[in-house]
Amino acid sequence: MDLGPMDDLDAASTLAAASCATKARRAAEVQDLLVISHWAALHGSDPRRGPGGERIESFGNRLIDVGGDGTPLVQEFCLGELAIARETGAVATGRAMADVLDLEHRLPQVWRRVLDLECEVWVARKVATISRSLRREQVGLVDDAVAAAIGGETPGRVISLAEAKVIEADPHAHSQRIADAEQRKFVRLSRADANGLKTVVARVTAGDAAWVDATVERAADLLAPQHPDLHRDELRAKAFGLLARPTELLELLLSGVEESEPPDDLCRALAFPADLLDSLRSVDPARLRPRANLYVHLHEAVGAGIVPGVARVEDAGPLLPSQLTELLGNAFVNVQPVIDLNDDVQVSAYEHPEALKERTWLGSRGDVFPFSTGSQTRKVDFDHPVPFDPLGRPGQTGTHNSGPLRRRHHRWKTLAGYQARQVGPAAYLWRTPHGRYYLVDSLAPSKSTPRRATSSWTGRKRASPACGRLSPQR
Repeated sequence: MDLGPMDDLDAASTLAAASCATKARRAAEVQDLLVISHWAALHGSDPRRGPGGERIESFGNRLIDVGGDGTPLVQEFCLGELAIARETGAVATGRAMADVLDLEHRLPQVWRRVLDLECEVWVARKVATISRSLRREQVGLVDDAVAAAIGGETPGRVISLAEAKVIEADPHAHSQRIADAEQRKFVRLSRADANGLKTVVARVTAGDAAWVDATVERAADLLAPQHPDLHRDELRAKAFGLLARPTELLELLLSGVEESEPPDDLCRALAFPADLLDSLRSVDPARLRPRANLYVHLHEAVGAGIVPGVARVEDAGPLLPSQLTELLGNAFVNVQPVIDLNDDVQVSAYEHPEALKERTWLGSRGDVFPFSTGSQTRKVDFDHPVPFDPLGRPGQTGTHNSGPLRRRHHRWKTLAGYQARQVGPAAYLWRTPHGRYYLVDSLAPSKSTPRRATSSWTGRKRASPACGRLSPQR
């Protein structure tokens, strides 16, 4: 859709253009779902059966449920290549496939509103996700109600309506979900934002949440005189950080206790022997600090202040060098020897030594499968891009032939027809089952041209910039 120069549009035309842009965006999102649906249809046959129904060896591929009850099964291995083509992670593509199959086969009235561009696609997908636990004969109640509302109500009201209809359709299952919720308690950290800040999300009992809030509130009160320039939320955030340093928190709380204060019921609930209190006062708080490993990558010239730059902190993202003081200010710092990632390290064994795993991880900075989002955890397998040959030459395992892969991606590479070559330090050229080439390195994402990629593949050289590059989403 070409609207021409925006400067030529008056107010009325600009509003009309906004409406057209909304329809165009929805149409593109619908087209994406239709492509996903078609790919699922192309991969709906049982890979363990031949054309005549005879049983064949599938080497791990199988039919799986991705959507709710009543949706067609799809081949497990089909998700990877579609995810790469869509330039997303496999989990996101799997969720999109589940949503479109649910809309087509379980929520046909809502799907019709989606196809007519009468609603936001993401709202319809949310309804599909919310209602996935219902059986096919139950989900019609949700379909009827949501289809009547989704074109005119706000997204929040539509989602609330869907949630209510899911409960109405199966009250017994909802009661069971309430009982199961106790087992789904958690505490998680978000990814760091551009300012180096993270969000802590916790699902705990109401009682525990109340105690945490009360402790944070009390600590914030005691911190206020020390930090008069901080607003209340900043004080509470600082107090929350003290929960990770209980000895410092205890010192702060004790500093606010007056000897003349009469004990109340709350004090008695938290009381402990006086001799224990005296012992705690005499302990060096530094001895009780927790220990943790933190990986900070900082060029020596940046660390010395010679040139400007940023530090990269694993699980935290990029930070200014000045922010490291805050990050490490309450910790004992143990500096590990610098690893020169330019060194070529090779061993003859199949297994990767720990030192080689460390080098490979630091060089690649995450899962090297195309468009993988798995850079936040070291829970990976270390794969040989060129498969290890027990009868081959020595030195097949090394920095020249090693790449971290999450278990699912490692399984796909082993069984689903993906091939890879390491064409340079932390640079991996991939060939998908349908012959599409992708270069994964630390630069901007792009798809490789077949001619250039084939040259790099056969020559085993560092890929030319003309091949295009693809970096995992960090």
